[in-house]
Amino acid sequence: MDMKAVETVTRALALKAGAAIMQIYGEDDFGVEAKDDDSPVTRADIAADRIIHAGLVAAFPQVAIVTEEQADSHSTSADRFFIVDPLDGTKEFIKRRGEFTVNIALVENGVPVRGVVYAPAKGRLFYTDADGRTVEEDAPGSTRPLAVNQADGRALNVVASKSHRDQATDDYIAKYEVAEMVSAGSSLKFCLVAAGEAELYPRLGRTMEWDTAAGHAVLRGAGGEVVRFDDHTPLLYGKPGYENPFFIAHVPGVKLRSA
Repeated sequence: MDMKAVETVTRALALKAGAAIMQIYGEDDFGVEAKDDDSPVTRADIAADRIIHAGLVAAFPQVAIVTEEQADSHSTSADRFFIVDPLDGTKEFIKRRGEFTVNIALVENGVPVRGVVYAPAKGRLFYTDADGRTVEEDAPGSTRPLAVNQADGRALNVVASKSHRDQATDDYIAKYEVAEMVSAGSSLKFCLVAAGEAELYPRLGRTMEWDTAAGHAVLRGAGGEVVRFDDHTPLLYGKPGYENPFFIAHVPGVKLRSA
């Protein structure tokens, strides 16, 4: 597969979708509705999904697409597929907190090999380049490579969910020596670890693969890892129902604690 095309197309689609989201973000009525699982969906989710889905179909007609906002795609089974969350952090969007993202990832044989995460309200764009290395784009045409920190026994900077943090997560974090706690929304948590702004992100709550795949790819391209919480084996994708187990995202050198 032409990975340069994957980089170019997914980056462009994330920016285009982000622009559509921000246009609606500036309006009074988001058109909030409840989905079958009671999670919220807005006009911005739908608009971004249409842009990304159409763009991927046009550029890569042979590759399957799984997207949060199209339930009929959730029964897809393929060794290679794109997985999309057009607006990750809808609750953050509705509350106008700014910490929402556009997520697009390419999965091959269970591994998220390429990904883009765009936080349009924050102006932060992270993606894996054609060689699988992660960069943050500071301005159009200007990128800087990202590399995770190396844990060396000192206290860790830990990032946790802003909207979904619970006592179980706090209890697990308490097993580590913590230098600083950072709260963040959506897939930005993976990106903060990738950018060297944190070393540990545990998630002891329900997530779907479209929530995590792009951020996982970004972290992977910067040298980090995402493992299952229960047995510390790699978190894989394409699972039945596309639901994740609990997981831990971390940098090399972190001595993972048991539950």
